[in-house]
Amino acid sequence: MILLDPELEPDPAPHGRIPAARTLARFLTQAQSAVRLRGEVGVLLTTDRAIRRLNRQFRGKDKATDVLSFPAEPLAREREKLAGDLAISVETARNQGAACGHPLGVEIKVLMLHGLLHLAGYDHETDEGRMARRERQLRAGLGLPLGLIERAVRAPGKATADPSTPVAVATFAQDDKPKGKRTKRDEAHKASTRSARP
Repeated sequence: MILLDPELEPDPAPHGRIPAARTLARFLTQAQSAVRLRGEVGVLLTTDRAIRRLNRQFRGKDKATDVLSFPAEPLAREREKLAGDLAISVETARNQGAACGHPLGVEIKVLMLHGLLHLAGYDHETDEGRMARRERQLRAGLGLPLGLIERAVRAPGKATADPSTPVAVATFAQDDKPKGKRTKRDEAHKASTRSARP
């Protein structure tokens, strides 16, 4: 499911336009199948401001980022067939796509694939290259350019062409998740509708 934050500003430039939700949903299904990730995945396309709020709330980092991954709780995975949620900053994706020389739609797909791998349990910070190898393989099969991990490796200390554009992915170990609070799906939905309220 693809959700668009109502606060997103349209970009008139062809390379900066958000692809149709139907196009992104088709890619999500294709990528999810390639990753072998079962269960529903929600993708929130949002603003830097909203993703900064989520990053601060769930990771304690007060800055915008490109993609956050919110794996579903084990019980929700089984009972409700949920895999988890992704939040993607369209503003950051637009900047990263421009820096890499490809359209916004391609960058959103790169971020979706990266986030799906995190939902599937991969963690490039601890898995000794396992996620990087899998991302490279899937990226090639899905016809995508360099992934996030490859960009970071090719430019050590500088994850993107623009140093002011952060590249970070949030994954949550079970004990990192807030206890007795709303689910991450609720938070992502709340973030997507919060701006619509007066």
